[in-house]
Amino acid sequence: MNIDTIGTNAGSVWNALNEADALGLKQIKKITKLKDKELYAALGWLAREGKILIAEGEDEKGLIVSLAQ
Repeated sequence: MNIDTIGTNAGSVWNALNEADALGLKQIKKITKLKDKELYAALGWLAREGKILIAEGEDEKGLIVSLAQ
């Protein structure tokens, strides 16, 4: 995986989040068809740029991701 691939995957995740208010990790994986390591790298990219917010789900087992306002 290289920087270009991570950036492309980050764009896919951003597009998925742009279509919804907030998504869980399983939902993002299903929509984007990314593998775990690809998804986490993309989320790290978006988090570093301040483009997403990450919160614990209600059951505290999962994470909920949304676009930063």
